[in-house]
Amino acid sequence: MSPDDGTFDARLRGLLAEHAGRDGPLLPILQAVQAEWGHVPRAALPAIAAALNLSRAEVHGVLSFYHDFREAPAGRRVVKLCRAEACQAMGAEALGAQARARLGIGWGETTADGAITLDPVFCLGLCACGPAALVDGQPVGRLDAARLDAILAGAAP
Repeated sequence: MSPDDGTFDARLRGLLAEHAGRDGPLLPILQAVQAEWGHVPRAALPAIAAALNLSRAEVHGVLSFYHDFREAPAGRRVVKLCRAEACQAMGAEALGAQARARLGIGWGETTADGAITLDPVFCLGLCACGPAALVDGQPVGRLDAARLDAILAGAAP
């Protein structure tokens, strides 16, 4: 379901109705919208703002503050590389440079073919087995250059 398939407005109204009356509904609404469409489409912001009596700027501010919210669809594979201090001490910076060079994209970007999104993350809690990554939601510890290349080529983590 995409924002232009004709059912967008109806489904968005349904999601807003599901959260009506809740305390602090903005984050749960944004999470529900992202779960529905894989990102938070810009077209959803005015309706969310109106339903919550907020400005579009306030909604966009929350959307852009939290790194897990996406304003565009993610790639078929999402690779999140840890950039926290413990992983940095174990070579994460070189792995990040390797991934960006191989994919030809920067942090937070998706390859032109939609295959991979590369995101920075600041601590996965895998400090004892760094450098670490989260590949399609699956934690990967003790990441090295060869294993990263295999992941980027499509191999299972």
